[in-house]
Amino acid sequence: MADKTETSSGKTFTLTNDQTGDKWVLPVFDGTIGPATIDIRSLYEDTGHFTLDPSFTSTASCKSRITFIDGDKGILLHRGYNIKDLAEKSSFLEVAYALLYGDLPNQKSYAEFSKNITYHTMVHEQLQFFFRGFRRDAHPMAVMCGVVGALAAFYHDSLDISDPKQREISAHRLIAKLPTLAAMAFKYSIGQPFIYPRNDLGFAENFLHMCFAVPAEPYKVSPILADAMDKILILHADHEQNASTSTVRLAGSSQANPFACIAAGIASLWGPAHGGANQAVLEMLAEIGTKDRIPEFIQGVKDKKYRLMGFGHRVYKNFDPRAQIMKETCDKVLAELGVTDPALEIAMELERIALSDPYFIERKLYPNVDFYSGIILKAMGFPVSMFTVLFAVARTVGWVSQWKEMMEEPSNRIGRPRQLYTGAAQRDYVDINKRT
Repeated sequence: MADKTETSSGKTFTLTNDQTGDKWVLPVFDGTIGPATIDIRSLYEDTGHFTLDPSFTSTASCKSRITFIDGDKGILLHRGYNIKDLAEKSSFLEVAYALLYGDLPNQKSYAEFSKNITYHTMVHEQLQFFFRGFRRDAHPMAVMCGVVGALAAFYHDSLDISDPKQREISAHRLIAKLPTLAAMAFKYSIGQPFIYPRNDLGFAENFLHMCFAVPAEPYKVSPILADAMDKILILHADHEQNASTSTVRLAGSSQANPFACIAAGIASLWGPAHGGANQAVLEMLAEIGTKDRIPEFIQGVKDKKYRLMGFGHRVYKNFDPRAQIMKETCDKVLAELGVTDPALEIAMELERIALSDPYFIERKLYPNVDFYSGIILKAMGFPVSMFTVLFAVARTVGWVSQWKEMMEEPSNRIGRPRQLYTGAAQRDYVDINKRT
């Protein structure tokens, strides 16, 4: 039994053992906004008990000032700034600066930060030979896990995690070089030569140029596509303590170098339950095949025969605040490219039905950010295998910001979750010739 009380010294949470009558008082902390948190750090020492919270869905693993999500109200804030304002009025590098340093930059600090990122976009020339060790048909995420982890072998001058300056240089390098490495992974998979970054292009524009330009002819990036890519990067930049971010923090708690930590985050993101949602959307559209099969599919969803991908969200129980921005971007991209694709026509019809059918409205199964981002990336010309790679390019700034915040926390200790052991108790060893 537990009862929550208020005292003059602040909130507390009292645990009572119904059998012995023993009571333990635990302090309660309030964040700026969001649910209060019971401090259980002394629980085992005081009571001899652990807590059991599979998947950590009710456990705050850290204190953070970076991102806040209210899933019930559909709110996403980065450093207190609403995601809608950031996506509509800001740029990815401005958002990156805010995530790293706490505030949106002024003109002077933005110019300096932008220059630092721009001049770190090139990668060590020997890395191109590293790519040749992979099969041509290797999944780009497998390549990214390898090459990002390998950065620690090339940039020895920024591996001292106790040095704030070296941590900052590593952060800048990771944000700058991930697009270059992602573009190289894409080019390698399709057998085209690598395209070097250009310092005269913006962040998103430069990334698209490295992906789609070829040496044989000039290539100009469409401003609409560059703006769409910038918004995709902003909308995926950080999302609180998700699986990959928690992986980065846990790896970082061991004092691993930042390149290894981000490689760990990429590996976690690769899981289809995490970073593969927009890929699953296109696989669903391919499974439907033609528009005339949509009614059958919708009925199958209602009968629990099929899964509807790209609708609803694990965290957002009302609506995904990123989805409306992505929908507007999607409409602009499709209009710009004049794409005629059966899969896109199916997607638009599914969207129309989901927004008007009482079954989906009552269950709050609205299209989420993954539904639209997959459509945009496909229209741009990215293969499905690159979708999670692009997610990693965007999320790197969130991972780096979370890692940097953790490293600046004086009480940072290596992560060590506990367990509820349900295996065999201690037993005697029996020689193999006596075992039955």
